[in-house]
Amino acid sequence: QVQVVESGGGSVQPGGSLILSCATSGFILDYYAIGWFRQAPGKEREGVSCISRSDGSDGPTYYADSVKGRFTISRDKNMGYLQMNSLKPEDTAIYYCAAGLPTTTVQAMCEMTSGDYWGQGTQVTVSS
Repeated sequence: QVQVVESGGGSVQPGGSLILSCATSGFILDYYAIGWFRQAPGKEREGVSCISRSDGSDGPTYYADSVKGRFTISRDKNMGYLQMNSLKPEDTAIYYCAAGLPTTTVQAMCEMTSGDYWGQGTQVTVSS
């Protein structure tokens, strides 16, 4: 049974930090790229950051321009992580983790918001 479960969301003041975790089971995460996506109210889902399969075959790690230098994606065994620093109110959204097999690169995976297995999302609210 495939499961993807995000955790670590919450409310934080501007400038604060959060670490999102993505726990997977039911499949071998090493064989999949990992993406973090977000959807703010009234907006389309967008790719935040995507990282290659463990063998690095899907190209360099991708970050959306809006989060470069502030967010860091990582992976370890069956887990994915998104370290979020210097959070801004515009980062407020539901954050989703997905595992996928990119057809080309992880940049494409993020830009097309594609993934094979998705979690239910975790809310991140940045507000003073």
